[in-house]
Amino acid sequence: MHKKFLLLVLGLYLVSAIGSFSAFSYFSSSKSQGSDSAMTGEETEDGKTLLGSLLTIAPTEARDQECPLNGKMYTKQEQEAWAKHRPLAVMIENAPDSRPQSGLSDADIVFEAIAEGGVTRFMGMFYCGVQANDTTLAPVRSARSYFIDYASGFNLPLYVHVGGANLPGPADALGQINQYGWALENDLNQFSIGYPTFVRNGDRIKGKEVATEHTMETTTELLWAVGDDRGWTNLSPERKIGRKVVPPAEWSEGFKPWTFSDETTSSSDATKISFEFWTGYSQYAVEWQYDAATKMYKRVMAGEPHVELNNGEQIAAANVVVLLTTEKGPIDELKHMLYTTTGTGKALLFKNGEAITAKWSKKTRESELRFTDSAGKDIPMARGLTWISIVDTTTEVAY
Repeated sequence: MHKKFLLLVLGLYLVSAIGSFSAFSYFSSSKSQGSDSAMTGEETEDGKTLLGSLLTIAPTEARDQECPLNGKMYTKQEQEAWAKHRPLAVMIENAPDSRPQSGLSDADIVFEAIAEGGVTRFMGMFYCGVQANDTTLAPVRSARSYFIDYASGFNLPLYVHVGGANLPGPADALGQINQYGWALENDLNQFSIGYPTFVRNGDRIKGKEVATEHTMETTTELLWAVGDDRGWTNLSPERKIGRKVVPPAEWSEGFKPWTFSDETTSSSDATKISFEFWTGYSQYAVEWQYDAATKMYKRVMAGEPHVELNNGEQIAAANVVVLLTTEKGPIDELKHMLYTTTGTGKALLFKNGEAITAKWSKKTRESELRFTDSAGKDIPMARGLTWISIVDTTTEVAY
């Protein structure tokens, strides 16, 4: 009897394992390299559209709706779609084995800083530019304290990560998420969500074997679906501050977008920008090359064009910002870093081939990051992706 029971248990385990493997394999194989990974909509009997229904934008449809994050003009359809959500702030890694990444070229804003030991990491802000496509995002990686600080300036965006730094001390990102109340308001940690919103796709880069930590994928639609299920839509939750109860409000209430410009002229002052995050760490060295025809800066990393996996094209930004601040670290045995994220400092802002010396300011963790001129006025940004690299004040930037 005991032997038969063991055989039954073994049989059930094998069936479960094979089923799980098949599900993961199907999910991975359903994604095609070099595509937008767009999902088609499906309607239920009551007429409700399931996750994955995407917009069909006619070429003639007017683009008269300004995105609050990147200033680009979109259609009314797209504006109505993004207005139902909060922005996504997604941690994406940059170890050489993780490249090329998926999704960065579709971000509205990208923040870039060292995660540990000279290895840089990205936080992409996704809101307006992904409404017509269910965009694959990968590889998603862990939280860091200073990225949380920058995300905080966007009024409780959905913060997307796989775990995070958790050693006691000032770099304890997971502790800060709990301290700020994000676990109940906007935190999308893969540890609490799992499959099928997140999946380990070992075949995400065709012909390249990578370690498991470089394989975590998700999509914008899947993330917003989890937010909807948790009640984290465009409305912030009701909050109690002291004895005062703050009612739900639009995420963008009180949010002041950057100023954007329709400037049409190009300059030749800064057609090539280059810098290293740490001297000698050439695998993370950055160069931006200005294309006057498109008025965009094309990104080069480690001496090679930085290519987006979803479409095979070189990543390009309308605005490139090098934000100089105080860097501290490594501060612990895991080589975690710290950056000064509040206060004021110097920044170099590049747009339309022009180099502008700016002042960055962020009054508190929850304040917006702003860039102003010597008179204290906001510097107008070009419309499109803004890429912000956070570096130490001693960093040499050539242009």
